[in-house]
Amino acid sequence: MKRVITYGTFDLLHYGHINLLKQAKAFGDFLIVGLSTDAFNEQEKGKHSFFSYEMRKDLLSSIRYVDLIIPEENWEQKADDIRRYEADIFVMGDDWEGKFDYLEQETGVKVIYVPRTPEISSTQIREMLGTKDS
Repeated sequence: MKRVITYGTFDLLHYGHINLLKQAKAFGDFLIVGLSTDAFNEQEKGKHSFFSYEMRKDLLSSIRYVDLIIPEENWEQKADDIRRYEADIFVMGDDWEGKFDYLEQETGVKVIYVPRTPEISSTQIREMLGTKDS
């Protein structure tokens, strides 16, 4: 069984998120999603989520591609999560290209960057609604 892991905030869930999750799941049999906690978003990323962690978790759990959701509490936990959940593949959107290449040497995981859905983003939705990230 191939295990895939990805991370994100997944706020204002949209078809770009679904596309990412679908692409990630296509690389394996079991998809683990590290979901950014509210504290991590606010303290480390400088963002305020529209939906709470629990609401975002409930939304993600209803998506057929997602098999397990874990909390993402800091930037450094990725290597430990990869080992703990025995992930074979690490997937992120290509806007993160190169940022997680170190995980290949550190953990042996294969790192893959997938194309983002160009016509949609959470930032774009916030702008259209007249709200800001923080």
